[in-house]
Amino acid sequence: MKVFLDSAVASSWALPAGCPAAQGVTTNPTLVLQAGLPVTLPAYIGLLGAVSDAGLAELMLQLPRPDVTEALQWLRALQTAAAERKVTLTIKLPCHPDWLACIRAVQATGQAILLTGLSNPVQLLWAQSLKAQYVAPYIGRLVADGRDVWPFMQACVAVQQAPGPALLAASIKSPDVLAKLLAYGAAAVTLPPASLAAWAGDALTNTAMAQFDRDVAASALL
Repeated sequence: MKVFLDSAVASSWALPAGCPAAQGVTTNPTLVLQAGLPVTLPAYIGLLGAVSDAGLAELMLQLPRPDVTEALQWLRALQTAAAERKVTLTIKLPCHPDWLACIRAVQATGQAILLTGLSNPVQLLWAQSLKAQYVAPYIGRLVADGRDVWPFMQACVAVQQAPGPALLAASIKSPDVLAKLLAYGAAAVTLPPASLAAWAGDALTNTAMAQFDRDVAASALL
């Protein structure tokens, strides 16, 4: 399973010991704004440079508007910057019919795409028919809406093996959800760096280590 860092704050990408290696970074306009950055082409190119400087391999960037002319203009500049920086670029686009012309235009350049925000199996089948490289359902939002997400996750993994779009699961709120995604065979997950850091350790592990230390000390008295 690939792990992507769900943050546009470059200073947060350095993970503590105990965390798995991150494949790259994924962002969207909300995360960019939360990082105090404008949702502009220069800011996106700056993120590409930051990903390269951090030694990460991939960046997933979401275009802000379904304007085909603007999308292709941004895409050409981003592809050039990604090639110069040796960063694999994936373009994120909402899984919505309003974006269809933009989706097709971006794909026509040979660019890999991720369809984000899909929430049901019909959207999944549509993404498969469009030959997207990734789909990214927001698990936390689906759970908050009262939905049982796991049949949908099973469907995403089944389509992934068809072959079809790879599942990049987003909005993961607990290590238990992460464990189920690992067991189901999700191709990738996106997690905030703070979640990775928090879940890198565990109180039970710490308790066991403390017991070992006490027993080593006690053994010296034998």
